Amino acid sequence: MQTDSEATVQARAIALLPLIVFLTIFLGSGIYHTMIGTEFAFYQVKAPVAALPAIILAALVYRGKLNQSIEEFLKGASHPNLILMFMVFMLAGAFASVSSAIGSVDATVQMGLSVISPQFVLPMLFVISAFIATAMGTSMGTIAACAPIAFGFAQATDIAVIHAIGAVVGGAMFGDNLSMISDTTIAATSSQKVQLKDKFRVNVWIAVPASIITVLIYILHTTSAGAIEHKDFNWLLVLPYIAVFVLAFSRLHVLAVLTIGVLLSGLFGLFAIPDFDLLKLNTSIYDGFVGMFEVALLSMFLGGLSAIMQREGGLRWLIERIYALTRLFKVGRQRAGEIGISFLVIVSNLFVANNTVAIILSGDMAREVAKEYGVDPKRSAALMDIFSCVVQGLIPYGAQLLLACSIAKLSPVELIGGVYYCWILAIFAILAIAFRFPKLKANA
Repeated sequence: MQTDSEATVQARAIALLPLIVFLTIFLGSGIYHTMIGTEFAFYQVKAPVAALPAIILAALVYRGKLNQSIEEFLKGASHPNLILMFMVFMLAGAFASVSSAIGSVDATVQMGLSVISPQFVLPMLFVISAFIATAMGTSMGTIAACAPIAFGFAQATDIAVIHAIGAVVGGAMFGDNLSMISDTTIAATSSQKVQLKDKFRVNVWIAVPASIITVLIYILHTTSAGAIEHKDFNWLLVLPYIAVFVLAFSRLHVLAVLTIGVLLSGLFGLFAIPDFDLLKLNTSIYDGFVGMFEVALLSMFLGGLSAIMQREGGLRWLIERIYALTRLFKVGRQRAGEIGISFLVIVSNLFVANNTVAIILSGDMAREVAKEYGVDPKRSAALMDIFSCVVQGLIPYGAQLLLACSIAKLSPVELIGGVYYCWILAIFAILAIAFRFPKLKANA
C-alpha cells in the first residue's frame, strides 16, 4: 500500500526515462542482431548489463543525495517479494539441474510418451500447468516444475520448444489469475474492496472460455499422427516430479515444495544411479544456481529501478495521464471506466514487470475510476487481475518468461508469440468490456 510520503510525491515524466533506456538497449540490441542474422540475437547484450546504464540514470534523476538514491534502490531490490522470487529462481534451477542430471526429466517424458498420444501433449501440458498454478497460487513455482518436462517432450517429439514452453507459461498464468490464494487475486480484491468469491465469479466467465479455446488450438495445432516409440524408464526417477505435483496441491509454501523436490531428486539419484555421488549432487545443485543467476540478478535490478521510479513520481505521472485519457473515451460511461482501469494496470505492469506490484500501484486510482464511471468493483478487480496476468505472461523482461526461457534455452522475445493463452485471454477480456459480459446481478 502507499505510504503518506508516496501519496504526496510529485508526478514526473522524466522518472520513467531509466526503464525506457533499459528497454531501448535490451530490446533494441536484440532486434538489431536479429535483423543482421546474428545467432542468439537477444543474448548478445546481457540483460543485467543493459540495466546498469538505467540504474545510473535513475540515481541521477533522483531528487536527493546520491547516497539516498542508493538506499532507495536497495530497498526496492530487497523487497520481500523479490527475495522470494530470487529464492524461487535458485531452487527452480537446482531442481531442474539435479532432475536432469539423474534422468528424471527423460524418465518423465518417456512415461508420458507411453500413455499420451503426441496430439495431446500440448493440451496436457497446458491443463496440468493450469491445475498446479491454481492450487499453488503462483505461476513461478508452476513454471519451475513443468518447464523442464515440457522441454523434454519437445526434444522427444516434433513439437516446437516454443509451443511446449508456451503451453506451460499459459497454464501457469491461468492459475495465477484464477487461484484464490494467488497474490494477484488478493491484491486485486483488496484494492477494490470486494470478496474473493465475487471477483472469481466474474473472472471465471472470461478465463475459462479462453482456456477452452486454447486447448482446442493446441489439439488442432499438433499434426503428429500415431504414437511415438518410447524407451524403458525407471519409475523411481519419476517420483520427484510426482511428489512436486502432489505437494503443489497442498498448502506448503512454494519454497518448501521446491526444496523437497531437490532433496528427493538427490536421494533417488544416489540410490538409483550408480555413478551419481554426493560430489555430483553438489555440482548439479550449484550448476542450477549459476544457470539462474542472470535472471535472478535482473529481477533485483528491475525491482530497485522500479522503486526509484515510483519514489520519483514516474508511475504516478503515468497513472494520472491514463486517468485523464479515460475522460475522452466516447464508448459509454462504464466501458470508458473499464478501459481506463485496464490501461492503468497494463501500463503499470509494463513499467514494473511485476503483476502484483502493478495492481497495488494502480489499485487506488482504479477504485476512483470505478466510482466515477459506475463500474462494478467486482468487474474492476477481475479486469485488473486479468490484464496484469496477460502483460506479465508476455513481457520478455518479466520473471515468468525469463524463468521459462532460462530452463528451455530460448530467447524471451521468441517465446512471446507462443503463449497463446495470454493473447486469447486478452481478446476475451476486450470482448467482455465491449459487450458488457458477464452480466452481474444488482444484489450480487
